[in-house]
Amino acid sequence: MYGEYLRPVFVISVAAQLADMHPQTLRQYDRIGLVSPSRQSGKQRRYSQRDVSLLRQVQSLSKEGVSLEGIKRILDLQDQVAFLQSEVDGLRQELSAVRQGQSRIFAAGTSGGDVVSLARGMRPERRQQSYTFFAARRAIGR
Repeated sequence: MYGEYLRPVFVISVAAQLADMHPQTLRQYDRIGLVSPSRQSGKQRRYSQRDVSLLRQVQSLSKEGVSLEGIKRILDLQDQVAFLQSEVDGLRQELSAVRQGQSRIFAAGTSGGDVVSLARGMRPERRQQSYTFFAARRAIGR
């Protein structure tokens, strides 16, 4: 469904009609990088439904008195917000998985600095200390 929204299907005359604009205005917006449609072979512009929505938004902001540079900045910030929101959603899912115990926890072992894998809430087992014969003799004082 979302792929259809992004698929470039409209020629400039149809996109201009859908956005209630003159085709020359769409060409100007393309030149300044405000709304840049896809290009087909022969450099023919093709607009997607998303492009038409952006054109309507540009028209609305323009009627409210926002300059073209201001509109471009607003659109850039909206794209940035959408990207950051998707990042936050991904991090929330990752945090949720960690909280549910679906991820592994790692800890330092009790000797040798080894790393062990543990389930959430578990501690590494203590290793029994073993003395070699030399260490035992040293402890006795011989």
